[in-house]
Formats: sequence, structure tokens, C-alpha cells
Amino acid sequence: MTPHPKQPLTDDSIRVRQLSHYQFSWIAGDPGQPGTWTLQLVLDEGAWEEVLTIDADDADNLQDLLSTAGTVFYDIGRQTLMFGTVAPGKG
Repeated sequence: MTPHPKQPLTDDSIRVRQLSHYQFSWIAGDPGQPGTWTLQLVLDEGAWEEVLTIDADDADNLQDLLSTAGTVFYDIGRQTLMFGTVAPGKG
């Protein structure tokens, strides 16, 4: 007999997802004011999306990390990007 989970698995119950695609956007501010950077994350091939508001320095650093990392995961609840995830014994 197969045990049944106590609660059904839903998209909302998956807390860590793999980054599939990303897009930076810049929104102009009022005249003389800085603009706003956003980073759209497409996770698990579109099963989930997240939009983060970031500053220019973070945008620059994240672009560097995202362009070189092989695999990136995102913890939805903690709003945390995890770079360079390596299997135990492989690092």
C-alpha cells in the first residue's frame, strides 16, 4: 500500500525552485531622481515568477553572478538566490 501525503503538493508548497531565465529592467524615476531596477526571475520553466526591486549596485553584482553561474536556485520564502550549487563531494 502506498502511503498518502498528509497534504497535497501544490505550486505554493514548493519553496526552492531552479532559475530558468531572468530579465533586468530599469524604470525611469522623476526628473533628477534615480530610476528603479527590477529583476524578474522565471523559475522552474515558468511554474513560478518573482520580481525583485534592487539597487544599481545589486543589479551589477547579480548580472555578474547570473552570467557565470551554472545552476542557480531561489528560495521563495527567504527571497534568496543561491549560486554555484554543488553536489557533496564534487566541490
